[in-house]
Amino acid sequence: MTIRILSRYALALLFTLAGIWHFVHPATYLAIMPPMLPVPLALVYLSGFFEMLGGLGLLPARTRRLAGGGLLALLVAVFPANVHMALIHEQLHIPGWLAWGRLPLQLPLLWWVWRVMRQR
Repeated sequence: MTIRILSRYALALLFTLAGIWHFVHPATYLAIMPPMLPVPLALVYLSGFFEMLGGLGLLPARTRRLAGGGLLALLVAVFPANVHMALIHEQLHIPGWLAWGRLPLQLPLLWWVWRVMRQR
């Protein structure tokens, strides 16, 4: 198995498990939801569903580009929740270095999705 295939499967697993986590522990995501967003629980479940769908969609070649594009859009859409988490990290009992440090990690994650979605 090549690095490209391993990378694709690792990314698919990452998003699929993250999506499942939305349903197993929605309170984790509700806590970081910006207060101006409507129906927060529905948004948690919706984003989890699309994380699972996108993760699984990376595996077949025929759905890889569509799934990757959806995951790129999802990563951009959930970024405000990550910023909100950083802003309220003390209330969540999360170390500041972790809350703020994960924000720039979105860039390599976006790059990884982009690379995988371009695989044939």
